[in-house]
Amino acid sequence: MKILGLCGSLRAGSLNAAVLRSAAELTLPPSELTVDPGLDRLPFFNADVERTALPETVAELRAAVGAADGLLVVTPEYAHGTSGVLKNALEWLVGGGQIAAKPVALASASPALTGGDRARAWLSETLTVMGAQVLPRDLGIPQAARKINDGRVTDEPARQALAALLDDLVRAAAEAHEATDSLPS
Repeated sequence: MKILGLCGSLRAGSLNAAVLRSAAELTLPPSELTVDPGLDRLPFFNADVERTALPETVAELRAAVGAADGLLVVTPEYAHGTSGVLKNALEWLVGGGQIAAKPVALASASPALTGGDRARAWLSETLTVMGAQVLPRDLGIPQAARKINDGRVTDEPARQALAALLDDLVRAAAEAHEATDSLPS
């Protein structure tokens, strides 16, 4: 299964980027997790531009999402929601339809005690409206600065919870793949 990881943080020392790096390390063959190169390459969403001249970076994101069997979206929490860069990426994905019926797992790492609960809830609602198959289990890593060192999740319970979330995502992606393969041609 091919899993695409999207990070809603651009910060060099991002706790959420560390979660994605750790997820890539925890993904067991034959599955693979590829981390998107960075949502900051996308221009601001503009429906007129989408209709007339889709930017190459947007076409690349849509192709990557379309080719993935599942998505792992990791987000910081800003003002009880997700980041602007992740919201912008989702707006570009709405019109393409690549996320429809795609299994999506959500995670967040936060220095707060809530672990980014509100951002994941916001994302879950938005992705559901977009037609994604949002997994019932998600992962919040509260007080993440204590659980992430040298750009990796080092807290063993958090690593185990991340591995379990990945297992759920790979299983959901395999089930979605099997359901698609069984449709009559």
